[in-house]
Amino acid sequence: MKNKAIVLVGGSSGIGQAVLNRLIGEGAHVLHFSRTEALSHAPAGVSHTVFDAVSDEFPAAALPKRVDGLLYSPGSIRLRPFARLKEEDFLADFRLDVLGAVKTIQACLPALKKAENGAGIVLFSTVAVQTGMPFHASVASAKGAVEGLTRSLAAELAPRIRVNAVAPSLTDTPLAGSLLSDEDRRKAAAERHPLKRFGSAEDIAAAACFLLGESASWITGQVVGADGGMGTIRLFR
Repeated sequence: MKNKAIVLVGGSSGIGQAVLNRLIGEGAHVLHFSRTEALSHAPAGVSHTVFDAVSDEFPAAALPKRVDGLLYSPGSIRLRPFARLKEEDFLADFRLDVLGAVKTIQACLPALKKAENGAGIVLFSTVAVQTGMPFHASVASAKGAVEGLTRSLAAELAPRIRVNAVAPSLTDTPLAGSLLSDEDRRKAAAERHPLKRFGSAEDIAAAACFLLGESASWITGQVVGADGGMGTIRLFR
C-alpha cells in the first residue's frame, strides 16, 4: 500500500478506524470521508472531508486525479423482530449500505480508472446474508444487495478494477456494543462461533486490506467471510 491513494468512507470508529490505522501503517495516503469532523487521533498521511453518505452528494472535488483503492465501510445493526420493522427501517438500511456505496463509487470511478496497475474496491456485507438469522431481515436485505452490487461491478469493471466484499460475523466494535454488553453475552457470542471467539475490528481490517492490496490481484467478485467459521461450519460433539 506504500504511497497508494486510498479513499476510505467511514473510518471514525470500529472496523473503519481499524482499516484506517492499518492502511497508514502500510504507508498509504488515506483520503478519509465521514460524518464526523477530522479525527483528533488521526495520524499523518490522512486527509479528512466531512461527508454524510445518506444525505450528501459525494465531494468529488476533494479527490486527487488518481485513486488506487476504495473502501466503503458505513453500516448499521438494526436488529428487530420482522413484525416490528417499518418500511422506513428497510429504506434507511438500503440508503446507507447500498445507495451510499453507489454514489461513492460513481464519484470515484474516473480517478480509480487512472490507477497505474489497476484499482481495488472493497465493500462490507454480513454473515447474516448467507446464514439466516432471526431479527436480521432489514440489515440482511440491504447487505444482500451489497453482495449483488459487488459481483455486478466486478464483472462490469474488469479487468482494470477489482471489486470484492468482506462479510463479518459479530465483531467487537461500538456499533455492536449492546450485543456484547456484559460477560455472559460475550461468552455466549464467542461460543456460537466455531473458532470460539467473536471478531475484532483488526480481524476484519486485515481481510479488507488484503483484498484491496496487490496480494489479491487475481481475486475479484468475491464475498469473503471473516466470520470465525459461522457462515460455513457446524460442529458436532
